[in-house]
Amino acid sequence: MKFVRKSFPVGPLQCNCTVLGDTESGMGYVFDPGGHPQRIMATVAELGLNIIGIVHTHAHLDHFLAAGDIRRLTGAPIWLHRSDQFLWDSLEEQCTSFGVPYIPQPDPDHWLEHEQVLECGGLCIHTPGHTPGSASFYFKDDRLLLAGDTLFLGSVGRTDFPGGDSRALKNSIQRRLYSLDESAVVVTGHGPETSIGQEMRHNAFVRAN
Repeated sequence: MKFVRKSFPVGPLQCNCTVLGDTESGMGYVFDPGGHPQRIMATVAELGLNIIGIVHTHAHLDHFLAAGDIRRLTGAPIWLHRSDQFLWDSLEEQCTSFGVPYIPQPDPDHWLEHEQVLECGGLCIHTPGHTPGSASFYFKDDRLLLAGDTLFLGSVGRTDFPGGDSRALKNSIQRRLYSLDESAVVVTGHGPETSIGQEMRHNAFVRAN
């Protein structure tokens, strides 16, 4: 397996989208397509991947505004944790709240499960707190974690939006993320990358027990 990955900000709120996969098999995924579908597809072509899944860490508008376009262009199914369906269904309200143009999106095709293994080798880890259905994706062999808005460099995801739960967020980070390889690179939902070890020792909000 030859693993390739590119992460870059997209959309009105600069969500970090990730395109990754295996160039030997050609299979790949798009995580959190929050906008700029042309840029996402250019990256897919650059990496030489056939997208077989469009995967979401959660259902806030800035993480899935281009999901429908990517689905139309690739034919790949949309994946989401079922607990965030209420947020997916409230996209128009979310857009109105943030002053973002509303772009209708198709319903998710499949529901993610905790500890589900993706075809490209990633492990789905249910990490509720920022939203009830927030999920992170861990690629053990490549020491990579896609954390969405659960964990940031020196910070954590907000819990004051509908469905947010600060206690659940802390539990998700301490029990499920801080148990991973400390050297693993963390691609956050917004802003710069970090590492598990860095956050365990220096995160201002949640440190390891």
